[in-house]
Amino acid sequence: MAEKTRNLCAQIPVELHDKVRQRQAESGETLSRYITALITKFYEMEERQTMEKDVTRPVCVQVPVELFEQFKAYLKQHGMTQKDFVIHCIRQALAEDVGATEE
Repeated sequence: MAEKTRNLCAQIPVELHDKVRQRQAESGETLSRYITALITKFYEMEERQTMEKDVTRPVCVQVPVELFEQFKAYLKQHGMTQKDFVIHCIRQALAEDVGATEE
């Protein structure tokens, strides 16, 4: 049985409309499926950010451009996000520190 659907119409700026239509065409999806995926992804991201807001804190650093490019290549090679990498490094350093203080 097909999922029930409803039409959603909205006026948006021409530049945004052109961008959406271009990306939709590149995706190979119908406009309906593409917009459904965009809206779904937006709300999932919004919910995740709301849930994480009270339980996470940002860590920001500036690094030299060359190091940043090496870092991005490493992440891509290992299929990691910046967040996953930093959390891993922090946990590893803390674990090593606990091991050092226990000796």
